[in-house]
Amino acid sequence: MTLLFASTTAACLVVLAVVAVRIDSQSRRSGLDHEVGSRAVGLSRAVWFDTGVLHLEPLGEDELAQGAQVLAVLQAAAGKTPKVRNVVPGRSSLPERDRLDEVWRSVLDEQGTVLVSAPAAGGGRLRWAAAPVWDGDRIGAAVLVGTELARSERDHDLLVRWLALGCTALVCCAAAVGHLLSGRAMRPALLGLAQQEQFLAEAAHELRTPLATLRLVVERGGSSGSSGSSSTSSTSGPSGSSDEALRLVDRLSRLVTGLLARARLEAGAQRVELVPLRLDQLVETTVEELPDHESVTVSSEPVVVLGDPDLLAQAVRNLVENAQRHGGPAGSPVEVTVAPGLVTVRDHGAGVPPADRERVFARGVTGAATGTGAASGTGAGLAIVRWVAGLHHGTAHLADAPGGGLLAELRLPMPPA
Repeated sequence: MTLLFASTTAACLVVLAVVAVRIDSQSRRSGLDHEVGSRAVGLSRAVWFDTGVLHLEPLGEDELAQGAQVLAVLQAAAGKTPKVRNVVPGRSSLPERDRLDEVWRSVLDEQGTVLVSAPAAGGGRLRWAAAPVWDGDRIGAAVLVGTELARSERDHDLLVRWLALGCTALVCCAAAVGHLLSGRAMRPALLGLAQQEQFLAEAAHELRTPLATLRLVVERGGSSGSSGSSSTSSTSGPSGSSDEALRLVDRLSRLVTGLLARARLEAGAQRVELVPLRLDQLVETTVEELPDHESVTVSSEPVVVLGDPDLLAQAVRNLVENAQRHGGPAGSPVEVTVAPGLVTVRDHGAGVPPADRERVFARGVTGAATGTGAASGTGAGLAIVRWVAGLHHGTAHLADAPGGGLLAELRLPMPPA
């Protein structure tokens, strides 16, 4: 936020500074042109022709002539090159001869005052104004007045330096103020994030402790049941109940871990770490851990992807359980296929209408069971699937399966070879 505030302020100041520099440059050039042009026109009116003779005596007394930095008179000659007269302060202060010829031709072409920039022969850059002097109906001479650009350019450069210094100081002040304001604005959010992280840590501890205790109690109960079963004719009942209870405890532990990890990721307190893993082995292990995995068949080939094993396992578990829950009557077959960068789960239910296939991935969308065991929705678990796919730069979609049923696809990018 500090960088954004400072960069925005800097951009605005740069625009204003550029506008100010251009306005100042144009204003100085306009003022200089007006000054030198007015002086040249005034002096051209002070001299005159009398029967072809140019009288320059007034230039010695005129205040405009005395205040001019460079002054000269170009008089028409027999050739194309004009004659230079009354040069003040000296010939070296005038432009080169070729440049003087160009100025003279411009006066003849324009039939009026001409403004040009040209360097003097002795060095320095000057702004020149040449005003015509009429001899009857033709231009017989031109008064040439020059003034140095150095002073105006020095003042302009000084303004540019002050603007640069001022803008830098303002940007620094804006950055400091932005840092202060953003810090004050973000402090409640940071405090809330810290409190949420503390709550998640406490929730993880409070939830895992009773689960660990419950698992220990179930294991002890199962051991006691097995040792005491020698006096009975059947031992399958207590042992089967203990195994089922252990599976439920393990599943609840995984759910708690997944939910806490998801809360941390969404709060920004934790970042997903993608590591190379065997996708086919992860899918097979996840399916075997499901309580009703007898109806699920897995077809896979060796596939390596970059991913978070816990999050991917949760996504696969949600896809399979969603297919078992909404893909037809209890015990209906579910086929899971693992291919390079793709996990597909197929059921044999009524499917989802095409118009609802994006809606079911939204949070809070649940399915309402029908009389055939199918559902109009697919449950909130698909929202987690798409969230996990997004974290892995992948996608999750639903499509019609060949021969009927619904095909859920989880696509993951393949790592570079």
